[in-house]
Amino acid sequence: MNTKNIRNFSIIAHIDHGKSTLADRMLELTHTVEGRNMKEQVLDSMELERERGITIKMQPVRMEYKHNGENYILNLIDTPGHIDFSYEVSRSLKAVEGSILLVDATQGIQAQTLTTLWMALEEGLEILPVLSKVDSPLARVEEIRKEVVDLIGCKPEDVLECSGKTGQGVDELIQSVIVKVPPPTFDNLSTKPGDLRSLVFDFEYSNHKGVIVYVRVIDGVVKKGDPLIFKVAGKTFTPLEVGVFSPKPVARDSLSAGEIGYFVTGIKESNIASVGDTVSNQKNLKPAFSGYQTPKPIVWASVYPKGQDDFSLLKQELEKMKLSDSSISFEEESSYSLGKGFRCGFLGMLHLEIVSERLKRESGLDLIVTTPTVIYSVTYKNGKQETIYSAHNFPEGKDFTVFEPWVALKVISPREKMNSLMPLIYEHEGILGQSENVGQDRVCLSVEMPLRELMRGFFDRIKSASSGFASVSYEMIENRPADVVRLDILVADELMPIFSRVVASLKVDKESKKVVEKLYKTLPRQMFTTKIQAKAGGKILASRTLSALKKDVTAHLYGGDITRKMKLREKQKKGKKRMKERGRVDIPSEVFIKMMQEE
Repeated sequence: MNTKNIRNFSIIAHIDHGKSTLADRMLELTHTVEGRNMKEQVLDSMELERERGITIKMQPVRMEYKHNGENYILNLIDTPGHIDFSYEVSRSLKAVEGSILLVDATQGIQAQTLTTLWMALEEGLEILPVLSKVDSPLARVEEIRKEVVDLIGCKPEDVLECSGKTGQGVDELIQSVIVKVPPPTFDNLSTKPGDLRSLVFDFEYSNHKGVIVYVRVIDGVVKKGDPLIFKVAGKTFTPLEVGVFSPKPVARDSLSAGEIGYFVTGIKESNIASVGDTVSNQKNLKPAFSGYQTPKPIVWASVYPKGQDDFSLLKQELEKMKLSDSSISFEEESSYSLGKGFRCGFLGMLHLEIVSERLKRESGLDLIVTTPTVIYSVTYKNGKQETIYSAHNFPEGKDFTVFEPWVALKVISPREKMNSLMPLIYEHEGILGQSENVGQDRVCLSVEMPLRELMRGFFDRIKSASSGFASVSYEMIENRPADVVRLDILVADELMPIFSRVVASLKVDKESKKVVEKLYKTLPRQMFTTKIQAKAGGKILASRTLSALKKDVTAHLYGGDITRKMKLREKQKKGKKRMKERGRVDIPSEVFIKMMQEE
């Protein structure tokens, strides 16, 4: 196939704007998937994706279409829409020449749409603006069209209309992709076998085949059995199979420059394949493509099995997941309360939620996932620096300076909801920047905020305050000085590290009362009086006392001198005192789970 008849493109859209549904109609129209095998969200192969209706893992597909008497190959990469997976999106944009900017005609431009659009424009991609869900009775076609025109500076007639549900306008969209998206062109475009260089934009793991990398071939030709190398990882391998996605993997004799497909590596080791790496011939001395990044976790949480007998199985499941998701990091740790577990790093809150749910489903284990935290950088007066991953390791005292990560947010909301959103932004320590109009009735706010506060239920509270109409996207910026302290929880005078958290100094009193009250209502009563306390900065800030379970030790007595009952009660009192001095409170795992859940 001549590279002039290849079109590589992706779809840019916010969550639930219809990417996967539009992809379904394209597969149907190009006869890539037979009608009898057609189902909703064909490209969302994970059960979790289908349940939630979101794309978690990107999926490429190759379609064939006849236009003006010529056959064309259309390579579509359906990408995740959530900010946690923005690096995957950036790599997929590197593998294509054009992008469909899909905007929901009932909702308009959303924050995440803007973030991904800027990435595409920086890559110099051809942008095709499209309005989706135009068949909906709630569609505001002309109003949203004007928003798109103002955003990218195109002509109103350039904005196409379609419906993934009915198929309206999808044929015209495919023809527009062929006409407007340029074929693969590079200064060093080569089809010589020895010049092979290909960009890895995703990968998966198979128990039988090992790591399977998804690639865009930039230069050269690759065949089964060619000696290849991961440029960044430095690992050599010989592909057991090369092929394309239609949408299921289909083996081919070769892949050449401009095509998108896969290599079966046979490698069964973690930390080898990674998004953004370059695969080339072993003798090819050209460097890896620029822009490679090692995924950096920004959110940390501990994962423990409910039963310690399952620790080894949890470790196996994490190692298995690492083979298909290199962005997960984990290391062993132990807790006096929960036993042995793992400290895990994630790309964001959704990534944490997805990985936790996959672990539970794929392993069948009952897991305890602790409250997520961010990384703090501590500089002591003597110049020593330390990175803090866990709240219970956060230092006490005043002989140090703390730095924490901050994020820059874009909040797009209807104008009439602003009065509800402003108090929330300030409550979460947000610093308001410039605001600009998005269409007639919506405003885009620029906000800077500590990542710690973003994780404190900010997304859910914004959605609630705006009745679901606001959208938020964010990107990491620099570390800034933080005025925070460690809040410890003591149960029966025993420190419970699992409940420790880092909170803003201004909110420590309120937070301490909230945590103590919640634990007081959750913790089962013991055989002795139990004191629950919150401590920060060497002071007890909140305290509640859980009364002891009472048992009438004189119930079996009948008649006789009252002194017999008094002696038994005194003996019980002394026994409870000894129990309190020597014993400890065993906290059930159900209590930990309830304490980790946000109210």
